[in-house]
Amino acid sequence: MIPAVAESSGAVDRVLAGLDPEQIAAVTAPAAPVCILAGAGTGKTRAITHRIAYRVLTGEIAARHVLAVTFTARAAAQMRSRLAALGVGGVQARTFHAAALRQLRYFAPRLLDGRQLPEVVESKARLVTLAAARVGVRADRTTARDLASEIEWAKSSLVEPGEYVVAAAKASREPPLEPAKVADVYTAYEQVKRGQSVIDFEDLLRAAVWGIEEHPDVAEQIRAQYRHFVVDEYQDVNPVQQRLLEAWLGGRDDLTVVGDASQTIYSFTGATSSYLIDFPRRQRNAVVVRLVRDYRSTPQVVGLANAVIRQARGAEARLRLELVGQQPSGPEPDLRIFPDEPAEAAAVAKRCAELIAAGTPAREIAVLFRTNAQSEAYEEALAEAGVPYVVQGAERFFERAEVRQAMVALRSAVKSTPPGTPLVEAVVEALAATGWQRDQPPPGGAARERWEALAAIVALADEFAADDLAEFNAELARRAAQQHAPTVEGVTLASLHSAKGLEWDAVFLVGLTDGTLPSSYARTQEALEEERRLLYVGITRARHWLWLSYASARAPGGRARRPCRFLPQFDGGREGGPGGTQKRERRRTPIASCRICGATLISGADRKLGRCAGCPSDRDEELYERLREWRSRVAAAQQVPAYVVFTDATLAALAERQPTTPAELIAIAGIGPRKLDLYGQAVIELVKGSPVEEVSPDESLISLPPGGQTA
Repeated sequence: MIPAVAESSGAVDRVLAGLDPEQIAAVTAPAAPVCILAGAGTGKTRAITHRIAYRVLTGEIAARHVLAVTFTARAAAQMRSRLAALGVGGVQARTFHAAALRQLRYFAPRLLDGRQLPEVVESKARLVTLAAARVGVRADRTTARDLASEIEWAKSSLVEPGEYVVAAAKASREPPLEPAKVADVYTAYEQVKRGQSVIDFEDLLRAAVWGIEEHPDVAEQIRAQYRHFVVDEYQDVNPVQQRLLEAWLGGRDDLTVVGDASQTIYSFTGATSSYLIDFPRRQRNAVVVRLVRDYRSTPQVVGLANAVIRQARGAEARLRLELVGQQPSGPEPDLRIFPDEPAEAAAVAKRCAELIAAGTPAREIAVLFRTNAQSEAYEEALAEAGVPYVVQGAERFFERAEVRQAMVALRSAVKSTPPGTPLVEAVVEALAATGWQRDQPPPGGAARERWEALAAIVALADEFAADDLAEFNAELARRAAQQHAPTVEGVTLASLHSAKGLEWDAVFLVGLTDGTLPSSYARTQEALEEERRLLYVGITRARHWLWLSYASARAPGGRARRPCRFLPQFDGGREGGPGGTQKRERRRTPIASCRICGATLISGADRKLGRCAGCPSDRDEELYERLREWRSRVAAAQQVPAYVVFTDATLAALAERQPTTPAELIAIAGIGPRKLDLYGQAVIELVKGSPVEEVSPDESLISLPPGGQTA
């Protein structure tokens, strides 16, 4: 027995080794309701897998009695792999749907009078199209997708067809049809489904709930098997999933949930963070642990993420976490402003090529945007620059059905378009034949995405040099051919929603203009706050290098646009010209972070010092006094007030930051090229320890006329 005990003790020690204090608190928390609030990059998967392993290895629980639930098969596989590496096998780690399917298949003969579980349909589109036809609605592919999404939302939210109209209004839904008509399609869909003896993914969860709630023998067997529950990404749970979780628990409270309210970005699917927010109130004696040490990103990236989410309002904001970066210091996030979208895309492609040439693998670079329709400009620019890329979670632009259909319509319109017709007018007219209307973006996610894709084609026409539809069609064909080049590995192009859960060494957040992020369709305060969280999620995908950019206009010479309202009001922002070359610098300094705590610096005084006002000062008082004496001598020699040379604030910043190179010196707010030329060498000598007497005023400065700019 002694060797076995020693071996078990050693395994437990290995489970706890390397954990930070907050992670240890989460891992060793007692068998009670436990809520782990885990910020981005804080090691939530590590915490929950080590908690399971710790409890199994200490003999508190048996692995076969644990059910760990997550939202993707990839995350479940990762959890099983990590548990195996910790020496713990036999834990069931599955998605909600996979767990429900497994239980239903096992109990189907008992629940369905000897029959097997009906087939689960992979897609609702075909059934929705049939259902729509039954109630007199002609649903094309896009409308069918939007109706399917609306039905999924309703079923996930436990809303029955007869309740849909009221529930949709209460939730501020924007259905693709009149709510009453959607309810009719929903009713017909359920009838079609039953007639074909099939079920959908929402039925899996609802049937699993029914099996437990209405069949005591099934409930008893499932609850005897599963006694300890872990739920990952708890902020993304929807009402039917919560109902199933409660059915599994059966009034017991051995439940661990982990989530981050600041990463709630799927409300449109029915997901709600309310269960996470209300967990301490609903679960008596709940233990709440906050994980705030960010092991993914540099302090500079963490500081910007904190600054963005710090302004959040609403219920989710009550649980926001102030992250603390644990990685070594890195480059400041870089904000770039471009005259138009083609210039922005070209600059991004050029920088991607430079990063790859410098040794960053293409797979460790991502370009993230708000909507899939934005991808075309970056697909084109990367292809033009010879940079391989892959599109995450969506088809490539020219592979989309609506874009292929539009190209056919444009080719057909060549003969019928009168000579001299402006290109944009000709393109809009041709696309109208496909049902697209320029000034009427439709409701519904899929329909709106289709509309935006065709709007992107119109924008390309607006940028095209020639007023010739045939030439424009040739240009579209050329772009399509470029995008079809096979790639094995490349830069990731992804929407912010599809980037959730992923991370890269270098991240480009592009198209950050009001109307795009936040979306112009975000009309309520709750919707605006979700858009803010989307930006937060995008920022926290970056490990080391972060670029944020927007174009002042969509096309060259176009209407000016405002930057994303969620970006901190900092002084930075470099204006780039076509191809990413520096056309004009409006400010030299990019986004600045506190060199002590990593928070983004907003005020000019804090930026000058390089730290937050509340962080401790590390000013060298002896250097500060020598700088003051040197300034007095220079001011007397030039016959100007002392502040004209350098202000007291600049002297304080010099004494704190102690620059020893011109680059470090010019990074201090208020010191530009002119003052670098006039005083730079003298300041550097003083910082390096030279006595004031040896750093006398330059004779050339004495002859300068009084005047100059304060720093």
